[in-house]
Amino acid sequence: MENQQPLENKSLSRIDNDTTQIFRTLRNIDLNLLTIFEAVYVHKGIVNAAKVLNITPSAISQSIQKLRGLFPDPLFIRKGQGVTATAYATHLHEYISQGLESILGALDLTGSYDKQRILTIGTPPSIGALVMPTIYQTIKESYPQILVRNVAVNDTGNQLSQFQTDLIIDSHAQTMPALYSHTLFRDPLVLVCRHGHPVLQQSVTLTLLKAYEYTLLTPDGSSHSPLHKRIHEMLPDRQVSFSSYNLFTIASLIGGSDLLGIMPRRFFSLYRQCWPLACVDFAAIQQEEVEFSLHYNKLSLRDPLLEGVIDVIRQAF
Repeated sequence: MENQQPLENKSLSRIDNDTTQIFRTLRNIDLNLLTIFEAVYVHKGIVNAAKVLNITPSAISQSIQKLRGLFPDPLFIRKGQGVTATAYATHLHEYISQGLESILGALDLTGSYDKQRILTIGTPPSIGALVMPTIYQTIKESYPQILVRNVAVNDTGNQLSQFQTDLIIDSHAQTMPALYSHTLFRDPLVLVCRHGHPVLQQSVTLTLLKAYEYTLLTPDGSSHSPLHKRIHEMLPDRQVSFSSYNLFTIASLIGGSDLLGIMPRRFFSLYRQCWPLACVDFAAIQQEEVEFSLHYNKLSLRDPLLEGVIDVIRQAF
């Protein structure tokens, strides 16, 4: 009984501290702004929200500006006659709609308040299959409250500059001033065929390689053009009979035909667990590398939690 009292006092003290922190948070926030936020989010526009709340569009705009001062994010981006919510705004909306307790979890910008947070990471499908297992485990070890959402990459610059995605990992170089990029790893290329392919039974020469047809990966963007040019110079007369944006499709086709293909070594190691693939010993191809990078908006570093996630991902690779 004598030892129990100090424990109870400690527990009560913690509750008091938590309650004090909640009141301090609420004191700095006009909860009416959250009502306006929700109206703009649901009705996808300032004018529509103004009609629903029976206030002027100017008052709505001023309230949104105040909210932007509270959060490390613009929340809404103009699109046509309305607005579209950023990834962070979608995350915030989910908490607001669940109640005040969830709102407090979303409002904490230091990451110390132990509430769930949705983190949106964009990757091409093949790169996602390669890197997301490592990224997921790394994030959950350091930030167990984070829920990871993986989305497709269709325009890295726009997705990050308009805050539709928190992070993007791909093999395209980015030169936009508003973005930061960090190289996660570089991977050499390999020439790939199926198990039992005739090319494996002979000495590999350029003349031999010209005798077979090839697959070709056609990624979005122009960053691969110099690499494609160098490969064309190595194999100037290769016949490309199948092209695809999807490396999964290419690997599957190579595994069931006499087609040859070129891919990064890590992808080959992953795909050969699914299809009967083999590596052709051709040194010229293996000297080429593809760089895979992490991209994010510079303003994201205003969010301490996101800054910490970026650091642990970089360390993981």
